[in-house]
Amino acid sequence: MLSRLMSGSSRSLEREYSCTVRLLDDSEYTCTIQRDAKGQYLFDLLCHHLNLLEKDYFGIRFVDPDKQRHWLEFTKSVVKQLRSQPPFTMCFRVKFYPADPAALKEEITRYLVFLQIKRDLYHGRLLCKTSDAALLAAYILQAEIGDYDSGKHPEGYSSKFQFFPKHSEKLERKIAEIHKTELSGQTPATSELNFLRKAQTLETYGVDPHPCKDVSGNAAFLAFTPFGFVVLQGNKRVHFIKWNEVTKLKFEGKTFYLYVSQKEEKKIILTYFAPTPEACKHLWKCGIENQAFYKLEKSSQVRTVSSSNLFFKGSRFRYSGRVAKEVMESSAKIKREPPEIHRAGMVPSRSCPSITHGPRLSSVPRTRRRAVHISIMEGLESLRDSAHSTPVRSSSHGDTFLPHVRSSRADSNERVAVIADEAYSPADSVLPTPVAEHSLELMLLSRQINGATCSIEEEKESEASTPTAAEMEALGGELRALCQGHGRPEEEQVNKFVLSVLRLLLVTMGLLFVLLLLLIILTESDLDIAFFRDIRQTPEFEQFHYQYFCPLRRWFACKIHSVVSLLTDT
Repeated sequence: MLSRLMSGSSRSLEREYSCTVRLLDDSEYTCTIQRDAKGQYLFDLLCHHLNLLEKDYFGIRFVDPDKQRHWLEFTKSVVKQLRSQPPFTMCFRVKFYPADPAALKEEITRYLVFLQIKRDLYHGRLLCKTSDAALLAAYILQAEIGDYDSGKHPEGYSSKFQFFPKHSEKLERKIAEIHKTELSGQTPATSELNFLRKAQTLETYGVDPHPCKDVSGNAAFLAFTPFGFVVLQGNKRVHFIKWNEVTKLKFEGKTFYLYVSQKEEKKIILTYFAPTPEACKHLWKCGIENQAFYKLEKSSQVRTVSSSNLFFKGSRFRYSGRVAKEVMESSAKIKREPPEIHRAGMVPSRSCPSITHGPRLSSVPRTRRRAVHISIMEGLESLRDSAHSTPVRSSSHGDTFLPHVRSSRADSNERVAVIADEAYSPADSVLPTPVAEHSLELMLLSRQINGATCSIEEEKESEASTPTAAEMEALGGELRALCQGHGRPEEEQVNKFVLSVLRLLLVTMGLLFVLLLLLIILTESDLDIAFFRDIRQTPEFEQFHYQYFCPLRRWFACKIHSVVSLLTDT
């Protein structure tokens, strides 16, 4: 009896797994889940911990053993999705950016979105002019340290904070000036609200870039925003397509297709190549979810989407949550006392050190940055295939872009992530500001082979530890090989053409076979079905039967008889 109890308790312990979720303020939430627990259960635990009701905008992100990022699906088992050894590590992030963050009902929701956008600003996903950057940083400063106090804030106090990948003294003085003169008296909630209103006006608000290549082999970044589909390439936004113009999203292997229907019945297909099939499938699923969330009127309109062609099996996926309109209607019905918000304050941040007191990134020597493989994605050519051009909203920003550098603290040493070794320029690496006064600068960085744009600490969403210098060098080599020889679009186009021809032949042969069977049934069988009877009684069928089919049948019978006689005689 005792052994049974012990074996039963050991089996129950084996079914329980420890999960650690990193929150937006860099704190951690740890819980235990059962083996068959769904993603919705873990998400509900997190939202209860955060006292969050407007939870449809958020999700849980993780990295699989192959270093591919995923969003946790709430309808499936957590353990089966992660495919790694426990304890599991994930991150709580904004999945669907609100179209109007200032319209969110509760302050706690606005605060969490504020933390996410602040993280985007630091990691280079949110682009802006210098004047806008200074204002956004001043809002963050006001929200975190309050009003300017000469006794507490000596000269150069803004240099102690890291808001962007790189700072300049001019930008720091501008931030301090705005904080001193324009924001005095604003509460943290007011500063965060003003920050959200300003961030919402920027063109890259809500962008989570997916690195790809176009049909010409040029690098591009695809993203889904609350307003539509965006393609960033080189120093230009080459495509902006509203959600109501997107008719279909499809992928095959590493190839991603976007079907667009514009005014005057103009239809185009945009084709891009992802680094891996897994990255392409992740891109496709993100597109399906974003399109359903922002485009549909109600969740009952959501349909299962398949990436397969006729007669060929492919991936199937269905968005399982509510849509944006339903979320807004539900938020309007919330009636409770505003929950207490525990702001991070001056707590050091691991992956977004905008509230730490370490040295600025720009103070790192240039030779040091080169030694640890600082790399840049800039100056890429725009699309040469003008047939794929789509209307792009005019921008008041310029066209130049700045290399994006990140750092994190690990063993008290600065480490810099790798994206690629394309066109490194020492002169560019020491530009003083994150953005030029009248220019828009693309600061996109990644260390994964699949190009996910997150920081080194965010990459720790999987249980794998931060890679060593040797591993980073090996990873950089793999990525360079990927960037140089990725895809071979010409060969892939030829292979796709051959596959298309083979599929067409198979489908044609199948249809002919079905028609032949139907013809034999109509002419030779005695089935007295109303449908067949009506066809047999038509003049056209009788003419076909007596003038063509019967002579053809006699000819085949004669030939078969001759062949049989010949074989018998021999």
